[in-house]
Amino acid sequence: MRSKLLATTLAAVLLGGASFAHAQDTGWYAGLGVGQSLVDERGYDDEDTAFSAFGGYQFHRNFALEAGYTDHGKLKPDGAGQNLDATSASLAAVGIVPFTDRFSGYAKAGIQRWDLKRTLPDLTGTGKGDGTDPLYGLGLQYRFTDAVALRGEYVRSEFEDADVDTAQVQVRFDF
Repeated sequence: MRSKLLATTLAAVLLGGASFAHAQDTGWYAGLGVGQSLVDERGYDDEDTAFSAFGGYQFHRNFALEAGYTDHGKLKPDGAGQNLDATSASLAAVGIVPFTDRFSGYAKAGIQRWDLKRTLPDLTGTGKGDGTDPLYGLGLQYRFTDAVALRGEYVRSEFEDADVDTAQVQVRFDF
């Protein structure tokens, strides 16, 4: 009798573990992040608090598509000039490499639509206040439960000829 109970319990634990692994492999997710944006280009060398919101769909344990919105904060010039007050909306492909059941790394690459509150001809060279450029980054993710994970992410966003780097801590919620 004891061996049947042990075998039943072991089977339930193994099946539960299999459904746990499957729950992480696919599905919708969303999250929020906070960190710092940094620019060191043509008279700008500053950092400010950045905020982001993101959401996506993980198609496979190794691939997801993710949309996001980032407020890069106000980055001030070294001398006289206007603040770089930028936001961006993005769409990126995410490649995921699981290291363990709970810990993974990822790389993302995509395109973003950025907007500056004012045109900055001395920074971009054209006086544009908006545009479309690539973004790319790396991150690590630790999953606490099926529904909650903590991410650390570093993304480089191009704003025409200028690069804005953003490092964030993010919380991801799976549905």
